[in-house]
Amino acid sequence: MKECILSAIIGYILGMFLTAEPVAWFYTKKHISQIGTGNPGMANVMAQIGKKAGFTVLIGDILKTLIAMGVSYLLFRKMIGWDAVLYSGMGAIFGHNFPAWRKFKGGKGVTVTVTWLVIALPVWGAAVSIVGGLITIWTGYLPLGAILIPLFALPFAFLTDGVKTGIFVLISLLIMISRHYRGMIRIFQGVEKREFRKKEEVSETAENTKQPSFEDVVEESLKTNKKD
Repeated sequence: MKECILSAIIGYILGMFLTAEPVAWFYTKKHISQIGTGNPGMANVMAQIGKKAGFTVLIGDILKTLIAMGVSYLLFRKMIGWDAVLYSGMGAIFGHNFPAWRKFKGGKGVTVTVTWLVIALPVWGAAVSIVGGLITIWTGYLPLGAILIPLFALPFAFLTDGVKTGIFVLISLLIMISRHYRGMIRIFQGVEKREFRKKEEVSETAENTKQPSFEDVVEESLKTNKKD
């Protein structure tokens, strides 16, 4: 049990390293909290700073998760085996989403969660990540993919790896829901921004969802009164 706790601590400490923070400072000399939405994740960095910076954040978040799992496995594999990967990966997810040094306000945790799923469930984790990624690209909704990936992984975790892995994946799903439920609400309201769209499609969508101005309302009201 001690090794499991130590694995989780290693994961949490490494997970708290938010790659977006040094990347944002390198490119803009600003803290990530001062840029765009303030979220220390790839999407915000890519949208506000650029693709190169965004991919740097992506690689950094993947690497910190892999390092956490790799170090824990090398240290404790003789005692707890594959559980070292489960606990350290979950620790990294908590560290990224709820870093103590940032008053527990971290990123959305998609990259870290997906990386952990792919390693913890090598076949099914990769499969559901690909499916979830394709759905995200097709719909353009990032919050949808973030929740669908661990949701799709959940039954496979229970069926192929047992109750413990299933519970861990369930926890990751609940974290994703807690981090992305506002985005899901905006999707149902039809106001969530859709990514991976051409400029023409974005302009058309914006035009279709444009709210009428005060002048438009007054003009329409006058027309109605004249008809009456």
